[in-house]
Amino acid sequence: MFIWEIFVNNMAHINHAMVLSFTGNIEMAKDVLDPRWTLMYIPVYIFAIWDIYRTTVDLNRVFLLAEQENAAFNSYVISALEINYLDKRRPLNAIVWSILTPGLGQLYIHRVLTAIFTMIFMIAFVYFSKFLVAIHFLFIGEISQATQVINPQWFLFIPSHYGFSIYDSYVNTVENNKLFESEQRKYLKENYQQYRVKIPVSVNEVK
Repeated sequence: MFIWEIFVNNMAHINHAMVLSFTGNIEMAKDVLDPRWTLMYIPVYIFAIWDIYRTTVDLNRVFLLAEQENAAFNSYVISALEINYLDKRRPLNAIVWSILTPGLGQLYIHRVLTAIFTMIFMIAFVYFSKFLVAIHFLFIGEISQATQVINPQWFLFIPSHYGFSIYDSYVNTVENNKLFESEQRKYLKENYQQYRVKIPVSVNEVK
């Protein structure tokens, strides 16, 4: 779906039209759009929103069932691509690494495939948008050249990609921490809890 969005967006020149509309050039935005590809973009965009909502609702239901049944889950996985295990990590660190370079936050929490995917596309967006060239001209005071050299069609992918990387690394760090606490609580109950001792399930019970 991500590759489809990039492909159709480029063919329809949607990002370029958005930049033109943001700067008040509505007629130029209309001219630059390709209606053949734009009309293909709309139904897939709507489907993606619906599918994300449906999947989120289903996953929430599965989570509730798993929590009630105290279902087991893997806490340590070794594969050809990565070594992953549950551990407490700092969400702020994931955010900082993602801000420095999208994908590093995913590497911090050992989501290797997502990190590779994120970094490859970030490199592509920066290269084809000529973002670094524009930054170079900006540093030497050539603002007009920086504006002219940058490719708005590719440049507009960068903010959303940055946002995805930061959000994804933060949310997964928080959720992994919750899984770690749940696994630790379950292990202590099974191996060390006596019948007279009750390990609190939540912070409220401790208070």
